[in-house]
Amino acid sequence: MMLETILIFIVGLIPAFVSLIMMRKAEAQAREQLQSAIAASANHRFQSSFTPIMPQEYQYVEGIGYFLGDNTCRFNARSAYLRCAVNPSGPCQECPYYESKEL
Repeated sequence: MMLETILIFIVGLIPAFVSLIMMRKAEAQAREQLQSAIAASANHRFQSSFTPIMPQEYQYVEGIGYFLGDNTCRFNARSAYLRCAVNPSGPCQECPYYESKEL
């Protein structure tokens, strides 16, 4: 009788131990994926933030000042740091988002 009680108790604890083991594995996997996503994001930000801007890409317009990109495009940001709102890193040549602005 005592042996049956102990056996039932042990069998009752098996699902809890299996669940605990699976939960620990899932947490470790999620932690690894999060760390790799953070590293990839930091690497991407680092690479994209240092895109070389050539001096000939700057244009000067009276009243606006110096800016990057094609002034005839509707999405031009008129900024010295961004080329356009849709494709900030450029280039403007053969851009799929180019739209001529209507004056």
